[in-house]
Amino acid sequence: MEKIQVDILGLSTSQTSGGAYALILKEVSGPRRLPIIIGAFEAQSIALEMEGIKPPRPLTHDLLKSVIDTLGGGLNDVIISELKEGTFYAKLTIDSQEVDSRPSDAIALAVRYGVPIYVADEVMQEASFVPQNEEEEKITPTPTAAASEEKPKSKPKGTKLDQLQEQLDEAIKKEDYEKAAQLRDEIKKLQARNS
Repeated sequence: MEKIQVDILGLSTSQTSGGAYALILKEVSGPRRLPIIIGAFEAQSIALEMEGIKPPRPLTHDLLKSVIDTLGGGLNDVIISELKEGTFYAKLTIDSQEVDSRPSDAIALAVRYGVPIYVADEVMQEASFVPQNEEEEKITPTPTAAASEEKPKSKPKGTKLDQLQEQLDEAIKKEDYEKAAQLRDEIKKLQARNS
């Protein structure tokens, strides 16, 4: 399975899913973003560790790390391995053994161990999006390339695809990643119908 390394770009509250958070992963060697909706407890656990805040008593992920360490194991990496019916699945690699996990728990452990986080290539292809401004930065390194990009932008702004893309860009600017994921899915469906 081909895998792509990602970093945590950020966490934001999900305005449409009461109490849930959007965890945004960014491709290390590219512009793609992968939003994953996670629970409040897991979001808190990830955020506390990233901020270096130690709670007075260990959280569940701290306990699991202690158990793995005490048993002589070590976490090598985590991978978001599958996407089935809108649900992400992950695996922990503990020494040479793979253990099934929810992505939020896998990432909470990954930040505690400081190990790489990967996403299966097919998952990244299916569920990621590229912010439009990132795409333009990659495409327009020279004035010649910038001039050639002017032509596609001169399309009428009134098309449904253009409107969805503008809404996607706005959602990303506002860090509303759940809405961005929904818009990305709508754009992909529309593009599939048009091709």
